[in-house]
Amino acid sequence: MGGCFCIPGELRLSLGLGKETPSKDPATSSEFTSSPEEKEKCFLPQSMIPDLTLSFSVKSRSRRCVNGPLQEAARRRLWALENQDKEVRALFKDLSARLVDIQSQEAQFLITFKTMEEIWRFSTYLNLGFVSACLEHLLFDHKYWLNCRLVEDTEIQVSVDDKHLETMFLGLLTHEGHFFCRATCSMAQPTEKEGECLTLCENELISVKIAEGESEWEGVSLVTGQRGLVQVSALEPLPLPFHQWFLKNYPGSCGLSRKRDGTGSYQIGRGKCKAWKEYERAEKDELNFHQGESIEIIGFVIPGLPWFIGKSVCSGEVGFVPTRNVDPDSYSPMSKNSAFFSDEERCSLWILGSDRKAESASFLHTLAHTDITSVYRLSGFESIQNLPNDLSESQPEGFREAQPGGAWEEPQAGGSRHSSSSEDSHLEEELLSAASDSYHLPEPDDLDDPELLMDLNTGQEEEEAENFAPILAFLDHEGYAEHFKSLYDFSFSFLTSSFYNFSEEDELVAYLEASRKWAKRSHMTWAHARLCFLLGRLSVRRVKLSQARVYFEEAIRILSGAFADLSLVAALYINLAAIYLRQRLRHKGSALLEKAGALLACLPDRELSAKYELDVVAYVLRQGIAAGSCPLEARACFLAIRLLLSLGRYEEVLPFVERLQLLSGHPPAIDAVATILSFLYDKKYLPHLVVASVRKHSPQSAQGTSLPVWQAHLVLQNATKLLGVPSPSWNEVSTMACPALRQALAACEEQADQRMQRALCLILSKVYLQHRSPDGAIHYLSQALMLARLLSEQEALESSLCLAWAYLLASQAKKALEILNPLLHSLRETESVTQKGVVHNLLGLALQGEGRVHRAAKNYLRALNSARKMGDVRNQAVTLANLGHLTLTSWAQQLTRDYLLQAVRLYCKLQASVETDMELVQVLLWLAQVLVSGQQLAGGRLCYEVALLYGLRHRHLKSQLQVTKSLCHFYSSVSPNPEACITYHEHWLTLAQQLRDREMEGRLLESLGQLYRNLNTARSLRKSLTCIKESLRIFIDLGERDKATEAWLAAGRLHYLMQEDELVELYLQAAIQKALKSEEPSLALKLYEEAGDVFFNGTRHRHRAVEYYRAGAVPLARRMKAVRTELRIFNKLTELQISLEGYDKALEFATLAARLSTVTGDQRQQLVAFHRLASVYYSLNMCEMAEDCYLKTLSLCPAWLQSPKEALYYAKVYYRLGQLTFHQLKDAHDATEYFWLALAAAVLLGDEELQDTIRNRLDNICQSPLWHSSPSGRSSERSRWLSGGGLAL
Repeated sequence: MGGCFCIPGELRLSLGLGKETPSKDPATSSEFTSSPEEKEKCFLPQSMIPDLTLSFSVKSRSRRCVNGPLQEAARRRLWALENQDKEVRALFKDLSARLVDIQSQEAQFLITFKTMEEIWRFSTYLNLGFVSACLEHLLFDHKYWLNCRLVEDTEIQVSVDDKHLETMFLGLLTHEGHFFCRATCSMAQPTEKEGECLTLCENELISVKIAEGESEWEGVSLVTGQRGLVQVSALEPLPLPFHQWFLKNYPGSCGLSRKRDGTGSYQIGRGKCKAWKEYERAEKDELNFHQGESIEIIGFVIPGLPWFIGKSVCSGEVGFVPTRNVDPDSYSPMSKNSAFFSDEERCSLWILGSDRKAESASFLHTLAHTDITSVYRLSGFESIQNLPNDLSESQPEGFREAQPGGAWEEPQAGGSRHSSSSEDSHLEEELLSAASDSYHLPEPDDLDDPELLMDLNTGQEEEEAENFAPILAFLDHEGYAEHFKSLYDFSFSFLTSSFYNFSEEDELVAYLEASRKWAKRSHMTWAHARLCFLLGRLSVRRVKLSQARVYFEEAIRILSGAFADLSLVAALYINLAAIYLRQRLRHKGSALLEKAGALLACLPDRELSAKYELDVVAYVLRQGIAAGSCPLEARACFLAIRLLLSLGRYEEVLPFVERLQLLSGHPPAIDAVATILSFLYDKKYLPHLVVASVRKHSPQSAQGTSLPVWQAHLVLQNATKLLGVPSPSWNEVSTMACPALRQALAACEEQADQRMQRALCLILSKVYLQHRSPDGAIHYLSQALMLARLLSEQEALESSLCLAWAYLLASQAKKALEILNPLLHSLRETESVTQKGVVHNLLGLALQGEGRVHRAAKNYLRALNSARKMGDVRNQAVTLANLGHLTLTSWAQQLTRDYLLQAVRLYCKLQASVETDMELVQVLLWLAQVLVSGQQLAGGRLCYEVALLYGLRHRHLKSQLQVTKSLCHFYSSVSPNPEACITYHEHWLTLAQQLRDREMEGRLLESLGQLYRNLNTARSLRKSLTCIKESLRIFIDLGERDKATEAWLAAGRLHYLMQEDELVELYLQAAIQKALKSEEPSLALKLYEEAGDVFFNGTRHRHRAVEYYRAGAVPLARRMKAVRTELRIFNKLTELQISLEGYDKALEFATLAARLSTVTGDQRQQLVAFHRLASVYYSLNMCEMAEDCYLKTLSLCPAWLQSPKEALYYAKVYYRLGQLTFHQLKDAHDATEYFWLALAAAVLLGDEELQDTIRNRLDNICQSPLWHSSPSGRSSERSRWLSGGGLAL
C-alpha cells in the first residue's frame, strides 16, 4: 500500500547530508496544522515506485567542486562491479538496504527495502554519514588510502529523494497495519457514537490499527489508555522511524496532561529563574512561591518535563516546581542537544577499560614488531611478498593531488584540529564544571561517621531497643552523607558491607522490619524512611512488587516533602514509579510518574538504584516524543544507554546510541557516543560500519592516546574482514586503516607517547612497503628512527636497519650504505655476532645494488660466517641464496646452481612457516631460472612446480601468482605444451579473480581463448568462445574500448570457425560500430580489415570479405591516406577474386594495387602487385599483357641473387613465360630464350629435377614444327607497356 506524507518539514524523515534539524515546540508551531484536504490525502493509496535511487559524487573539500578524475575512477570501478555485484550487495546488506541495480554511467544505485526497520536503519546510517564512508571502501583502491592529503581532501556526497523515501516508509508502515500517529486537531465524541469514539486533544499520541477501506480506525490513546474509533483525517503518522520502533517495542503511557502548557523555551536551563505566576502547592513535595520570586534550579530544567526541582531563595525550601509557572528566559540556557550534564556523566559511558587499552597497545606493538635485527633479508624477497603492480601505473590525476613533499606527510592542520570552539561552547563548559559541584545539597560537617557493621547472629531473639540502636543511629542522619552511597547504588552493596552472620535473607528482612518498627516508635523520621527504602528494595529483589510499593509509599509519606537527602528522594520516587509502571497503576501514579521523571532526568551524576529503572527511562522518552522535545529525547537516550551498558544488554543499546548521535549533531560531537557506536558495530560484526564510524569520528579535544589507539586497533581488525583476499600472514595491514593509524599517531605526538609513536610509524611503513611505495615507508621509518634514539640503543638499531632496508627496496643503495657503514663500525665493539651478520648481509645487498660485486660477495661471506658461528640455519640459507643471486647476474651458472642448491637444502631442514617457505619459493625460482638457461628443463620444471606447491600450501596468492607466470612462460616458450599451458593459465585466472584484479582477469581470459582456439577442436572452440565473451564483458566494464572491440572480433571469428554463421555478422558489426562510435578511424580501419580476414582466411562464404574490404576498409584508408593499407587490401581483394574465378574484378583490383605500389616506392610491393596483375592477365588469356607484367616483375628483382628463393622465383617466372610464349603467342624462338634463362636459374638453384623438365621442354620446342616455320625473335614486335617504357598505368 502506497501513500504520501502530510508531515511538517521539521519533523519529517530527515535524510539530508547535514545534521537532523530539531523539532520546534509542537504547542506553538504552526507547522502542525494542515488543511483538511491535505489530511484526507495523507493515507490515500498511491502507485509507489518500489526502488530508491541513491546517487553519489566525489567532491574536493579544498576546491569545493567535483573531483573529475576521482569521479571517473569511481564510476569505472562501479562499472566493473555491475556484472559482479556480490561485493556491492554485501555492502548494502550491512547498510540494511537491498541492491536492485547498479547504474554506473549515472553514478548511482537502485535500492529497495522490505521492512520499516530497514528504512529506519538505512536513513540513520545516511544521516550519520556512514553510507558515504562505506562507498569509499567500495570505490577506491589502495592508491587512494595511501595518499594522506587526497584522503583528507576528498569526500563522497550521497543524495536520495527524501519525499520518495518517506513515501516508501509510509507504505511499509501501513502495510504492517499497526503504527503510531499524532492527532492533528482536537476531537470530541459525536453524540450518535458516544462511547465508541476517542476524545482527542491536539498533538495527542495514538496507537492505531488499520481497517482497510474504512474512514475510522481503531485507536488507543497513549495519554489516557482509552480505546475507540478515530477519524483517519484527524491523524498523521509519526515521521521518524525511531519513534515508531521505540513506541512499539517499549509500550506504555506517555503521561502528559491533556491540558499541558509548553515550556516556552526549548533549551535546557540552569542557574536561577523567576516565577511569572504564583503557585500554591497541591502536594507536600511541591514548592510554594509568589509571582516574581527568585528560584534556584537544583540540577536542570528540561523542556518537555512538567516539573523540575527548585529551591526558594527567600525561604530556602526545596520542592518540585511546575515548569509552566517560571519565566524560561530568566535562566541560563545550555546547548539545545546536550545530553550530558557533567564530565562525570560523559565518563560513565566510557567503555574502554584498562584491559581494552592494554589489549590495543599490545596488539599494535606486536604488529609493529620486526625481526630485522636477528633474521637476514633475502634479495628481491619483496617481489614475493607484494603484488607486482606498480603504484605509478595508470594512476588517475585525482590521485596525484598531493602537494610537494609527499602524499604520506601529515597535513599541517594541527593548530586547527584542536582549536577552541565558539563562545557558546566555552559557556557550556563553564556551566558543566560549575554544575558538578553544586547539584547535591551540602554534605554534613562530620566526615568521620563510622560505617555500620551489624552481626545478626547475636541478640536477635529479643527485640530490645539497644539491639537496634546502631542501625537507627546510623540511618537517622538528616540529609545526605557519603557513607549512604552504598545504600542507593544499583548493586545494593550496603547489605553485604554492613550485615553478616545471617543464613537466609528472611533473617535480614525480619531484622530490618523490627528496626523499622523501633524507628517508627521513636519518631526517627530519616531512619524510618531509609529502612522502608531498604525493605522496599529487598522486596523488589524478591519480586514482591506490591509489598515493595507499600514500603516506598510509606517512606515518601514519612518524608513529607523533605529534600535534605536528594539521593534518597530520587531513589524512592524512581523505584515507586517503576513499580507503578510494572503494575500498570496509571490512575494512581500519574503525578508521581511526572515527578519521578524530573528526578531521573534533571539531576546529574545520579546513581542507578532501581531494578526496573528502564521502565521509567522509557516513560521519560515517551514524554519527549509526545512533547516533541529533542533535548528531553536526547537525555532519555543517554540514560537508557548508561543503564543498558551497565546491565550488559549490548544488543538493545544500539538504537539509542544512534539516535543520541543524530540528536547531538553531525559530524559527531560526542566522543563517548561515537566510541560506543564503533564498539557495538564491532560486536554485531558490521565491519563496514566499524571502519566508517571511526573514519567519521574526529575528536574535538585532547583525549589522550587510549581512544585513538583503540580505534586504530578496531579498524585494523575490521579492515581485514573487508579485503576479501586471504591474508598471507597474520600481520597483513589493510590500507583502509591508514587514516586511523595517522590519527592515532597525531594523538601520540600530542601526548608525547614516544613508544607508541614509534610502533605506529613502523606499522605505517609496513603498509607502504606491502604496496610497493618505499618512499612513504622511508618517511615514517625516519620518524621511527628519531624516536628510537630517544628510547634505547636496541630500538635505534632496529629502526636504522628497517630504514636501510627501505632504502634498498627503493633502489637507493647509496643512502642505505650511509646508514649501514656507521652501524657496522659501532657494532665492532660489541659481541653481538648475529647483529654484525645482519649488517653485513644488508651491506652485501646495498653493494650489489651499486654493482660492486666483489665487495658484495665479501660481505655475504662474512654474514655467512656469522650465521655458522651462531648455528642459525635460516640465516645461512638466506646468505647462500643471496650469493647465488649475486652470481646469477654474472652468468657463473655452475657456481650459482651450487649456492642455490645448498640454500634449498638448508631451507628444507627448517621448521615450516610462512616466511621461510616464501623465501624458499624465491630461491626455487632463481634455481629454476639457472637450470632452464642451462637446458636442464626437467629440473627447472620441478623447481617451478615445487615452488607452486609451497604457495598453495600456505594459500599465499602473491607467490602463487609469480610462480604461475613463470610456469606459463615455461610451457608456452621454453618447453611448449599446450595442455599444461592452459592448465596454468586457468590457475592464473583463478588467482586474478581472488585478488580482484579485473584487468589481469580480462587479459588472461583473452590469452586462454587464444590457447583453446589453437587446439582447434569443437570442445576447445566452445571453451575459447566462453573465455572471449567473459573477457569482452570485463573489457566493457573497465572501459577499454580497443580490447573490447578486439574481443567482439575474436568472438565473431570463433562463431565462424564453429559454423554458427548467423552470429558471425552480429559480432563483427558490433566491433566495427563500437570503433566508429568512438570516432577512432584507425581502429575502425583495422577492424574492417580483420573482419574481412575472417572470411578471406576461411573456407566458407569467402565472398563476404569483399564488402568489408571494398565498402569499409578502402574508403577509410583513402580518407586517412593510408596508402600501404589500401595496397594490402587491394592485394587481398585480387587474391580473393582469383580464387573465386572472378577475373574481371580481379583485374580491376590488381590494376589499382599496381598503381598504388608505384606510389609507395617500395620495389618489393611493386613486384608483388605486378606479379598478381600478370597472373590475372594470364588467367584472362591476355598473353601479351601477361608477358609484359612478368617482365616488369623481373626488372624489379635485385641484380644479384641473394637467396635460393630468388633463384626459384626466376626459374618459375621464366618457365611460365616460355610456356606462354610458345603455346599462346606461338613464338618458339622467344620461348627457347625464356627456357634457357629458366634453366640457368635452375642450375644456380641446384634442382636436378627442374633442370631435366626444362631440358625436355627445350628439346620438344626444337623438334616442333613451330620452330622451323616461325621466324626467329618476334618479341621486339610486341607492344611493351610496362617493361619497355610504353603506356603508363
